[in-house]
Amino acid sequence: MPVASRVPLPASHHRFLTGTRPPSSLSHLTSLLRHSHHSPSGSPCPKIHHHRPQIPSPGLPAAATPAPPAIPQHRTKQARLPRPPADLLSPADELSGARACDAAATAVMAGFFRTGNLTSRVFDRQCFSPRPGATVNTVRQFYENLVPSYTIYDIECPDYSFRKFTDDGKYLVAFSRNHQDLIVYRPIWLTFSCNEECDSHDLPAKAKRFDSFFKQLYSISLASSNEYICKDFFLYVACHQYGLFATSTAQSNDSGASEGAIHGVPSIEKITFHLVRLEDGAILDEKAFRNDFINLAHSIGAYLYEDLLCIVSLRYQTIHILQIRDSGNLVEVRRIGAFCQEDDELYLHSHGQVAQGSSFLPGIKQRLLSFIFRKTWNEEPDQALRVQHLKKKFYFHFQDYVDLIIWKVQFLDRHHLFIKFGSVDGGVSRTTDQNLAFFAVYNMETTEIVSLYQNSSEELYSLFETFYDHFHANPQNSLHGNFISSHANNVHALDQLRTIKNKASSSSQFVKKMMSPLPYTCQSQSPSPYFDLSLFRYDEKLISAADRHRHCTEHPIKFISVKQPNVVKFKIKPGSDAGSSDGRAKRISSFLFHPFFPLALSIQQTYMQATVVNVHFRR
Repeated sequence: MPVASRVPLPASHHRFLTGTRPPSSLSHLTSLLRHSHHSPSGSPCPKIHHHRPQIPSPGLPAAATPAPPAIPQHRTKQARLPRPPADLLSPADELSGARACDAAATAVMAGFFRTGNLTSRVFDRQCFSPRPGATVNTVRQFYENLVPSYTIYDIECPDYSFRKFTDDGKYLVAFSRNHQDLIVYRPIWLTFSCNEECDSHDLPAKAKRFDSFFKQLYSISLASSNEYICKDFFLYVACHQYGLFATSTAQSNDSGASEGAIHGVPSIEKITFHLVRLEDGAILDEKAFRNDFINLAHSIGAYLYEDLLCIVSLRYQTIHILQIRDSGNLVEVRRIGAFCQEDDELYLHSHGQVAQGSSFLPGIKQRLLSFIFRKTWNEEPDQALRVQHLKKKFYFHFQDYVDLIIWKVQFLDRHHLFIKFGSVDGGVSRTTDQNLAFFAVYNMETTEIVSLYQNSSEELYSLFETFYDHFHANPQNSLHGNFISSHANNVHALDQLRTIKNKASSSSQFVKKMMSPLPYTCQSQSPSPYFDLSLFRYDEKLISAADRHRHCTEHPIKFISVKQPNVVKFKIKPGSDAGSSDGRAKRISSFLFHPFFPLALSIQQTYMQATVVNVHFRR
């Protein structure tokens, strides 16, 4: 196991890997959205000089004690005093002298061995202390030497759809090909024995099997006869080692009209969320939605923050806030949509207005229109021109604002939601770059929209560039998720972003393109150190930390050292070792990296051909 996995990350230490300014607190980001003595690491130990006083011998008078030789005046360097006889030294002097010699030798050896290899890094770790707050960053440099350097091509494995490793590295989640069963593995390290030197031999045949690296814990059935597991949906509750999965029936595009449903949004007869304890496969609780539509692809329709789960119903424009209890129950604690406060419906009942409820705008839409109205009102200080300004900026676009629907939602913290509004067409399509969209910060406690931005807003892009990490809201107790590289914590990623920005022909189109993924999908990035841009460089068109399929390439993907730009640390090649015989076939590949082990799976899928799974590990 790499040494970096043994070092806990203190909560007070920021995770900036390259010396950029530390991030502000999340409360500072929310406020901005609302109110639009140590020595350097690796320095050699100073040479220690000990002065040894002359100690008179017990059997001789003081005058008979031999005096040290005189130091010539013409010499500029101080002469070294002769070492006193051993019988004149006390044990304390002997110990002090030994320590001085050891310290001097350590400093000399450290300068000799500092070459960047594994032995040098272990030597430096024992001799020197890193800067305060940089312990984990220093230890992570070991990954430059501990890389997946060996590949088993087309390994013998079950015909399953492998989803991902959990963020703590304890489990590998997979689904059966018929999308009915859940299979969970535990990663183990390859062990085998040989009669001679193992490095000079190829791996034995029995070691080139999937069960040499992974131990199957169980296989359970999640979906019923007419339901299927959504293979792109999986969220991991690390504090309890729970897994959240989703099953659904087939999608229907010609569903009939229903009260409160949005026209143009398809319907699914039944969607069920399953909370599973991954340790033993026990199904703890289920939450079902009927005749609804929730975007399950890549977990877009749900967001997990600590023990809070947010599920977005596109068909009924409702945000369901659920809490995952320690007992394993899914408890709905809030529902935001037609009503914002818990007693809104009771208030309407008491005033006899429920029968006319269809004439009212939903509560969340009313909050949106009120914010836009007040913002437009305050933009024009002149009372005489304010009415004309309202007609031009608000009333002229009133129907467009009313037709906006909720696309995606994420947590910023336990009290604020980041909501994306747009047209109906954009809510169910995959490409939303060119569609008009608005981003709102919603306070669940006060039920107010505290800030609103258009998807071409330069102000929002500035916040996105500076506080990018807060838009991901990684778990606070994740030891590895806090080191995911971004342009807010890594100068190499920031340089890449600015290069793309400088090459863009239109600033407005660039901002829209960068804002299109917001709000970000939960747990969509791999925390593997091999995607750390302060350690490795790679072609992000072929591979990245994002959980997405990629077009396969015939050439291996190179991971190059950042400190040594001409050194290739390792290569990852999906598919068979000999390459594909049919160059016209469309091939896609996906990569599953362990959070901290030098272990990765590359999975290549080709139309009408068997899936090829390669295992990349350090031998």
